[in-house]
Amino acid sequence: MASLAGMLKARGAVVTGSDQNVYPPMSTQLAELGIEVMQGYKPENLNVNPDCVIIGNAMSRGNLEVEEVLNRKLLYASQAETVKEEFIRGRRSLVVAGTHGKTTTTSIATWVMECGGLNPSFLVGGVVQNFGNSFRVTDSDCFIIEGDEYDTAYFDKGAKFMHYLPEIAIVNNIEFDHADIYKDLDAIKFAFSRLMNLVPGNGRLIVCWDCPNTREVVNKFGEKLFTKLETFGTSEEAKWRVRDIDFSGDMTRFKVYCANVFWGEFETPLIGEFNAKNCLSVIIAADAWGVSKEQIAHALKTFKSVKRRMEVRGIERGVTVIDDFAHHPTAVRETLLALRNKYREQRLIAVFEPRSNTSRLATFQEPYAQAFQHADYVIITNVFNPTNVYGGTTLLDTNELTQQIAETAKPAFCLKDADEIITHLSPQLKTGDVVAIMSNGAFGGIHEKLLAVLRLN
Repeated sequence: MASLAGMLKARGAVVTGSDQNVYPPMSTQLAELGIEVMQGYKPENLNVNPDCVIIGNAMSRGNLEVEEVLNRKLLYASQAETVKEEFIRGRRSLVVAGTHGKTTTTSIATWVMECGGLNPSFLVGGVVQNFGNSFRVTDSDCFIIEGDEYDTAYFDKGAKFMHYLPEIAIVNNIEFDHADIYKDLDAIKFAFSRLMNLVPGNGRLIVCWDCPNTREVVNKFGEKLFTKLETFGTSEEAKWRVRDIDFSGDMTRFKVYCANVFWGEFETPLIGEFNAKNCLSVIIAADAWGVSKEQIAHALKTFKSVKRRMEVRGIERGVTVIDDFAHHPTAVRETLLALRNKYREQRLIAVFEPRSNTSRLATFQEPYAQAFQHADYVIITNVFNPTNVYGGTTLLDTNELTQQIAETAKPAFCLKDADEIITHLSPQLKTGDVVAIMSNGAFGGIHEKLLAVLRLN
């Protein structure tokens, strides 16, 4: 929503907005754009007489401004619908989807296409550090967007990515998530099958063949998949394969094969096998849009990542503090594995806040117990806002979770909040430690608080 606000302003619209709690990096971005954010939801916030009200998918009936929009019979639309009609229709659209890796892969794609001279417009769910922004509006006919499977609005319960008119769709993986809106894994698979079915005959469907769920969804189409399919991964069955991944230096190096023929060698500052595969999916899309191997290689080498994706927030007293958005158990596991490969000889401390709608539920109680295997020391907070949980009533048992982790012979603690964690952890930190803080929210400003304590001591 913040990015869309910026895009509309870039097009010359006057934009205001309401929110209950805006935090960095989006609060910073909005302030820099000069977009007024009114704190809290009040009917009088609509006295600006808007031509259209964009209603975010976090809003529901009963919200004071939603009710005022309906009472006044104002024109309203969803975020996804507005992006489609104002920015995508008539252009070439690359949609990046999947349970994990959407933001990073979309960000890689924006930089690769930029280095390829395509000057793309884009909309990403995070700040792309090569651009210092989460969006851009250009006069190019190329648009790149992160395709979220979450529902569109209270009045449109379909996935947001159904609005994005993909010429090329990347699907990195499919797993169960968003228990507040999807009943089970089959419901998620169905949503992704609908996205795949939108790709036109002259487009590309680029899917990770390492993911069993993705393969299953694609295979169900049989002869009724009316677009060109490109498969990728480490699997022998994938058309495009990434091989010989080397994490030993400052850059991750890997080789790409197409139909078992060597296609090129690349390097990226991103770490982890999953990021090598993210890069591969973009390589396929960029090749389809005419970007040369040399331009792709330069872009991957100079990509600066995304804020809140394994982002080093600071180093104090020899302690590295990392911020990551991981909240699904697979994302937690892969993040910690990548960090373990990078910081092989250093103590890796994982700090996790169950904050998303799904992570607060017991849905992933057992998978979370396995997700922290690559950490040396684990801290988990109490479930965030436990009285306001959608999609189920049984909460993640964080005490049981820490006990399960402790049974693997590593220290594990359940602590109340950011302040308690800092009090507990800061005296124990020593030079060389790496603290990976994982949450999809602000987490009480824990990163800067911890760095400040380390700075003083």
